[in-house]
Amino acid sequence: MRPITQSSKLSGVRYDVRGPILQEAERLEREGSEILRLNIGNPAAFGFEAPPEILEAMRASLPHAQGYSDSRGILPAREAVAEHYARLGVEGVRPDDVLIGNGVSELISLVLQALISPGDEILIPSPDYPLWTAQVTLAGGHAVHYPCDEQNGWMPDLGALEQLVTERTKGVVLINPNNPTGAVYSPELVRGFAGFAERHGLVLMADEIYDHILYDGAIHEHAARHARDTLCLTFSGLSKIQRVAGYRTGWVVASGDRSVATDFLEGLALLANMRMCSNVPGQHAIPVALSSASNWSGIADLCAPGGRFCDQRDTAYRLLTGIPGVTCELPGGAMYLFPRLDPARYDIHDDQHFVIQLMRATRVMITNGRGFNLPTPDHVRFVTLPSVEVLTEAIGRIAEYLETVRID
Repeated sequence: MRPITQSSKLSGVRYDVRGPILQEAERLEREGSEILRLNIGNPAAFGFEAPPEILEAMRASLPHAQGYSDSRGILPAREAVAEHYARLGVEGVRPDDVLIGNGVSELISLVLQALISPGDEILIPSPDYPLWTAQVTLAGGHAVHYPCDEQNGWMPDLGALEQLVTERTKGVVLINPNNPTGAVYSPELVRGFAGFAERHGLVLMADEIYDHILYDGAIHEHAARHARDTLCLTFSGLSKIQRVAGYRTGWVVASGDRSVATDFLEGLALLANMRMCSNVPGQHAIPVALSSASNWSGIADLCAPGGRFCDQRDTAYRLLTGIPGVTCELPGGAMYLFPRLDPARYDIHDDQHFVIQLMRATRVMITNGRGFNLPTPDHVRFVTLPSVEVLTEAIGRIAEYLETVRID
């Protein structure tokens, strides 16, 4: 029999967040081990529940949400998103500029499939959220990674970015707050990205799913406020801010100069039509979640000193940086730490193998840094969603393991 093989389109596509490390975790669990999964930013797994007003909106919608919706999403949801961005100072967004999707992940796929022809290039940060690189590759394009400087708080260098533009460059991705580093970009840097995209006629793709998860007075600057002479696509949703990742409720908003992107937007509409629509009950959560009277269901309290998100970040940072040879930039946003293991003290050549060995020894699952398209094997990503008690136990186990492999 001729073997059935995977498509050649998958060559070079990787998603280590749910790859071989997860497969090894599942094997250990089948053998009876309890694995603490710190690889995915899934709030529900750590005791964060959906706000009651969102649950009620979902319940009330069920009798009316049994059929397909408009492929762009129900009108009240798109109106709520448009009004939300108007309040944020983004000019001219209409409901027809909003596309509701099954989370940001689906929308990234749709946008890149509609945008990229074989050989086109997209500028993506390194480290990045790996779905961006994977979907560019799957669409037949090339992900060109621009470096973010750990010594400068993981900030990208716009001057270096200029050197990467070619005639095949179609767009640039800005992840703010960044996953995995938690870096929050200044208004000046965000304006610089908008100006860069405008000078080169690029689509500015702003992944802003963590825009309300901010610490220590950090302020998030929306890229769409500054991109006027090119197309800006803003990706966001309810999964992290409202702790409803399983509802798969996200959106992408087109702003800036849509007139230069008519053909692309028609292609995006075609792909949206082909998948019928996103999960309809989840769409009904959007108007109540984005209501002008909403306090964002306590997210500010969670991120303030004494709130769970803040206390857990601070505890994890303190404990990890207390391990000899481990350093970390304190994140200003999101729900991750991205510590570095000094290569002079930890001889790591294959970081995926390293985190698998660590998990076998500690039953704690984290993700290797090269899974986020970092070129060196000296970082790991660590989710900070567990309680302080659980984080203390987990990092204690990690510290004990690192002591056994450290080069003194």
